[in-house]
Amino acid sequence: MLQNAGTVEATRERFEWDIPDRYNIGADICDKWALTDPDRLAIIDVAEDGTATHHSFGHLYRLSSRLAHALGRDAGRGDRIAVLLPQCVETAAAHIAATKMGAISIPLFTLFGPDALLHRLRDSGARVVITNAAGAGTIAGLRDQLPDLVRVLCIDGNGTGAEDFASAIAGQPDRFDPVDTAAEDPAILIYTSGTTGNPKGALHAHRVLLGHLPGVEMSHDFFPQDGDRIWTPADWAWIGGLLDVLMPALHHGIPVVARRFRKFTAQGAFDLMRDQRVRNAFLPPTALKIMRGDTAAEPHGLTLRSVASGGETLGSELIDWGQRVFGCTINEFYGQTECNMIVSSCAALAPAEPGVMGFGVPGHDVRVIDDAGRPLPEGVEGSVAVRAPDPVMFLRYWNRPDATKAKFLHAETGDWLLTGDRGMTTRSGRIRFVGRDDDVISSSGYRIGPAEIEDCLLTHPAVRMAGVVGAPDPVRGEVVAAFVQLVDGAEPSDRLASDIADHVKTRLAAYEYPRILRFIDEMPMTTTGKIIRGALRARLKEDH
Repeated sequence: MLQNAGTVEATRERFEWDIPDRYNIGADICDKWALTDPDRLAIIDVAEDGTATHHSFGHLYRLSSRLAHALGRDAGRGDRIAVLLPQCVETAAAHIAATKMGAISIPLFTLFGPDALLHRLRDSGARVVITNAAGAGTIAGLRDQLPDLVRVLCIDGNGTGAEDFASAIAGQPDRFDPVDTAAEDPAILIYTSGTTGNPKGALHAHRVLLGHLPGVEMSHDFFPQDGDRIWTPADWAWIGGLLDVLMPALHHGIPVVARRFRKFTAQGAFDLMRDQRVRNAFLPPTALKIMRGDTAAEPHGLTLRSVASGGETLGSELIDWGQRVFGCTINEFYGQTECNMIVSSCAALAPAEPGVMGFGVPGHDVRVIDDAGRPLPEGVEGSVAVRAPDPVMFLRYWNRPDATKAKFLHAETGDWLLTGDRGMTTRSGRIRFVGRDDDVISSSGYRIGPAEIEDCLLTHPAVRMAGVVGAPDPVRGEVVAAFVQLVDGAEPSDRLASDIADHVKTRLAAYEYPRILRFIDEMPMTTTGKIIRGALRARLKEDH
């Protein structure tokens, strides 16, 4: 655990990694507590009507053990098990069961449409999917394109080619001995969007959880403390929900509130945090902006000790609002799917510096470097990079050795993972985010790759060519903006624009559809046939 030494520098000097050779995530976040303190509270599962069901570590142990036995005939060490569920106790149990089996769990968003699911399930070669009725219905239409998929379990019962989850685990033993895994063995495969091609699977080792801990502890002002209880509206399918909240909290034996709103509202968030006595919250910037914008939802009776946020930089106005409403300073943090929780602010160590990401987290060597891998002096812009190896760093991209190689810079000063972001070091020793090397869109905490949306747009019968960029948005940070060149005979109209946007919403995900859609006569292209996204962004500015 991270120890408060009074200053960031002293805390960093005192910190040492303790990564055992043999380590298993599932055994760590469940079994160690269940076998010593089985009645300890693990998950508070809150239904839509507000009813809360308390699940102990003992219950989580029995549920995950039965599931591991049930899955054993279809999957084993190294096999991929996909989890397509919202925040609920079965989601936690599925990841625990998969990792205890030595398999590789794949977190998937319930918002994904058929195209997004098809790519991830087919690319990963997933053998099993654990989902709900909605997910089972979608997957049923994809089964003939998924030759590796042999089993689908549905927590809502039988139907549409899926087995009843409860029946599958009924009668299975309550105890499952975890596979003896090394800390370096693969455990979790999380797909992340880039600027070219389909999303890539970032493969993480079991050690990734231990690598997250100092950043989580720092961003929550030295988590855990007595009475802590954590919640996030972020889906557990996102690395921010799974490895910034759920798994670190269970590692520390801290209760996690599970509640995924169909539609996030300020009133709903405030009421939940009050009613469930939430002490620690990870609130993405978009959630914070929605909460700040609803002045009628004035909170009462909050017991928050820490609030963390990541995904985009917060300004002084939002920091000040958070101090007034939450009674604590919002700590910003930074990372990405391949190498997460590497930069954080910490009000317990230093006052907030609005507009600046934070300090390199103890245990991680985060620098701003030049093209030769040399660290740059204060105030000079360069590439934000992390020295390899690092416990939180991914193993590789799934089936993409070329992309894995391109992610690293091998220099005389050492090996560096390149985040793809630009930044500079401030006088205080923090890192300031400047911009992206690539065109990835950051919207409501989601990293969205334009290429995947462009490919989806091209499947609409009226679209000849499509280019996608991010447009600034006061609430979401950025929104997806699409420029569309129509086929001959198609005429631009508001109705057609709406139909094209809905096409993306239903095929990919609700958060990926273009909220701005412009019809253009000719797409700006390079001589090699690549879309000039800079020209599209310039056109957006002209429109405003």
